[in-house]
Amino acid sequence: MNIRSLTRGDGVVIGAAVLLLIASFLDLYSFDNVPDSVDLPSLWGSGPVVFSVVLAGIIGAALVVLARGLPQAPKVAGIELGQFGAAFTVFAAWSALGNILDVTGGYDNIEGTRDDYLPSPGVGMILALVATLLLAAAALATPLVPVLKGALIPAAPQPYGAQPPGGYGYPGAQQPGGYGQPQPGQPYGGQPQPQQAQAPQPPAGDFSPFWFAVPVPRPLFAEDGSPTPIAELAPGTWYLAVEQRGAALVAQTQDGRRGVLQDTSGIQRG
Repeated sequence: MNIRSLTRGDGVVIGAAVLLLIASFLDLYSFDNVPDSVDLPSLWGSGPVVFSVVLAGIIGAALVVLARGLPQAPKVAGIELGQFGAAFTVFAAWSALGNILDVTGGYDNIEGTRDDYLPSPGVGMILALVATLLLAAAALATPLVPVLKGALIPAAPQPYGAQPPGGYGYPGAQQPGGYGQPQPGQPYGGQPQPQQAQAPQPPAGDFSPFWFAVPVPRPLFAEDGSPTPIAELAPGTWYLAVEQRGAALVAQTQDGRRGVLQDTSGIQRG
């Protein structure tokens, strides 16, 4: 699992899942005029709350984060793992809201039940509602909101002309296939040139592989033209362009996968 592929939205999902776990150990109910010595049950004391709120929310968060970190997330019943996880978080939030609105279930419908004997939602249940709402909002909004799509752990910036750490995926490191990598801001001929916000693309017949970085997360599509992205290129990471197809580039990721980058606007050439 590549944690550098996680986004800020995934960070919110992780934080909300931790908050939900903490809430699960707090009071499920709250009673008026009850001594502090009375030990009220936590969320773990209610099976429906545990399964529909706590476990559903935590499982949903785990699936969302796992789908983002895997090179290629599997599908469940034809549904992408991240979408499956997002559905779990929405279900958890919906269940938490139901337990807040009717914390006693059907008990308060018994004839003759005194209202002052009925409980109200405890701090654990209230906090669980907040956590699950945050979970669902982050899971649904991350693919749509640019600020949430940013890298959770951005790559450390390198000074101009400095040699980045060695390793595949960075200019200056030896990569499979024997392509030479320049220092940032230098072409393959070795002569320095000013860095450009957008790299001019050479004619297809004169194409030479080069390193590049994207300004914002960009989807990488399969070479067979499938509309489903196979990966997402993240800012702060160098990728290798191995072929040009019109205005698009065939890029190679750090784990060796190849795909088509259709949007090449604003890329930084290494």
